[in-house]
Amino acid sequence: MTVLAWVSVSVFLGAYALIATERIHRVAAALGGAGIMLLIHASDAGAAFFSHDTGVDWNVIFLLLGMMVIVGVLKKTGVFEYLAIWAAKRARGRPYRLMVLLVLITAGASALLDNVTTVLLIAPVTFLVCERLGLKVAPYLIAEALASNIGGASTLVGDPPNIIIASRGGLSFNDFLVHMAPMVVVLVIVFLGLCRVLFRKAFVYDEARAREIMQLNEREAIADPRLLWQSLVVLALVMVAFVLHPVLHYEPSIVAILGAGILVAATKVTTEDAISEVEWPTLVFFMGLFVMVGALVETGVIGQISRLAVDATEGQLGLTTMVLLWASTGLSAIVDNIPYVATMSPIVADLVQANGGNEHAEVLWWALAFGADLGGNATAVGAAANVVILGIAARNRHPISFWEFTKYGLVVTLVTVALVTPYLWLRYLM
Repeated sequence: MTVLAWVSVSVFLGAYALIATERIHRVAAALGGAGIMLLIHASDAGAAFFSHDTGVDWNVIFLLLGMMVIVGVLKKTGVFEYLAIWAAKRARGRPYRLMVLLVLITAGASALLDNVTTVLLIAPVTFLVCERLGLKVAPYLIAEALASNIGGASTLVGDPPNIIIASRGGLSFNDFLVHMAPMVVVLVIVFLGLCRVLFRKAFVYDEARAREIMQLNEREAIADPRLLWQSLVVLALVMVAFVLHPVLHYEPSIVAILGAGILVAATKVTTEDAISEVEWPTLVFFMGLFVMVGALVETGVIGQISRLAVDATEGQLGLTTMVLLWASTGLSAIVDNIPYVATMSPIVADLVQANGGNEHAEVLWWALAFGADLGGNATAVGAAANVVILGIAARNRHPISFWEFTKYGLVVTLVTVALVTPYLWLRYLM
């Protein structure tokens, strides 16, 4: 490699280390790394902002932006509070039943919405319900974070790494439903069984408090019924358009932006309110990350790594798949799975081409997706949803330590990835 390539690698690793250790805010690290890449001419304006292969992936940015606006409007209706109170009443105050319902709601919502947004909306109500029932809130918050990462793996829009994979691999919303969702359903069922064992000490039933929770009226949580129905109609249309992509030929990013625009235009929600819930730091973080990874492509670093990976596996698709699955699991446990997938996706694209570039070779994309999404559960810093949950817990004076989260997350990760291993082998490699 050239001197410029080595310098680019150093800049990227330095930024990555700052992101992983959180010495400075990850947005600052990503933007700083992107700025240095441009400063040393590892990339330029054309490559960084306009190139499909080495620039900011605007499909990812606008898909996230559109979905954030839709969810921001939906949040104002109170529907998530309604669901949480409804779950507590349907569980009749029984702690394990409550966890089952909250896990199912979280996993289901994370399949349709970004998992970070889902935990942001579910967590505050979890505090309310647990307080009313006299339950320790930490087990429920941890279970919701883990469920959001499992459920989010099932669709293109459920987890940010999936959006990156879909964009780089040319995969559709339906592809994720066909290849990821069936196994995710199995994993959610297994996870519910694990919850019964892992959190058994937290399931303390208080009959008096259970009677109190039954007095809550979930309908009172709905602040704006008209806006709720409008939002649900738009969200349903967006989901249908995602599924009908092969027929309509509209990219998910276009569908999301159109849905957001229609929702804002057709309701009384102001533009300011609509964009107030957009996670701008997350979008900017993605942009900086794309520029850094693009610079590695421009300087030939990604191509060199791809060639080494192909040589190491000697074109054996089965070996490549298993190594990719478990390596992705391990690395995503250590660092946030978003920058990991952004870095690996161009390498996997080359591996797919080296193994024929056909549907058979696409198993590598599913190995990357499963490894990154499920590996993010292993530690408190493995996925953005985990970090958000810990932050919410700390702000509400119920802190969850790194190791308290990890001792549960690591078990769940090992079990779920162990189940995915034969699934990928039997379905794609036999």
